[in-house]
Amino acid sequence: MSAARSMSVSAERWEFRKPFHITGHTFRSADIVYVTLSQGGETGQGEAAGVYYLEETGEAMCRQIESVRARIEGGAGRQELRELLPPGGARNAVDCALWDLEAKRAGTTIWDLTGIEAGPTCTVLTIGIGTPGEMAEAARELDSPRLKVKLNEEMPLERIRAVREARPEAEIIVDVNQGWRFEQLRELAPQFAELGIAMIEQPLPRGGDDALEGYDPPVPLCADESCLCISEFEQAARRYQIINIKLDKTGGLTEALELARLAEGRGIDLMVGNMMGTSLAIAPAFVVAQLCHFIDLDGALFLERDRPHALTYEHGMVSPPTPDLWG
Repeated sequence: MSAARSMSVSAERWEFRKPFHITGHTFRSADIVYVTLSQGGETGQGEAAGVYYLEETGEAMCRQIESVRARIEGGAGRQELRELLPPGGARNAVDCALWDLEAKRAGTTIWDLTGIEAGPTCTVLTIGIGTPGEMAEAARELDSPRLKVKLNEEMPLERIRAVREARPEAEIIVDVNQGWRFEQLRELAPQFAELGIAMIEQPLPRGGDDALEGYDPPVPLCADESCLCISEFEQAARRYQIINIKLDKTGGLTEALELARLAEGRGIDLMVGNMMGTSLAIAPAFVVAQLCHFIDLDGALFLERDRPHALTYEHGMVSPPTPDLWG
């Protein structure tokens, strides 16, 4: 008989260093769900911030997890979990805790469990929306060779030109968070190509991007809000050249890895992102990052504090998680 499993679930709030502005939203804190699973003298942990535009909150995710507590404590595995909970933050937190618990009980690491090898990993550092001058100054202060620039419908060309002038050598991607119309994309994309922008993420609204089918963009387009999980991949693959995988969207590392392999098999490029959690949320995404060209794992840097055994960042390079943190 296997040892009994116990679970703890709590909602937490982690404050940002300063407000962070994107299209249609300002972040001041990360409201997360934190899960631990204990069994046989070992404890695994997981965290999720949820999907803010689907109105997932820490308290709501707690309620979702509590609704299936008996099944989880009864020994449900990662595949059964996908039948118990839909894609989203609640499933992500439990799924990642299950991976961590499995590694600790087996006395091994996430790298052995997944067969993925950890390598040097350079993340973008993100610039929130501000005046062109403010964004240029932020670009000069960030020490990664890769930058991600948030834009909306107001002054996109002025803002991106200011950042490019401040950092002529940097690889720059932009994230519009659903903020443009198709006509605006067609007008701006050639000019962004001239500026050497490597990719445009989610230019059009989720559910309003059908015009991208048949469009040949001069800058590759990446689906974020338009591809939450595997069930949305086929449509996204007809409209985008890149898929941004976030564990809060897929509902955990298990489905994220399947989505990555599916995209690879179809010749779709990959990005990994995050929803602004602590290093505990970033750690399992670091595994997916080993399969991606574009890497956006700087969310923990926006917080006033981080968890013990946190990831380290130096010139954009992110350290692999240690088993004391996760995996």
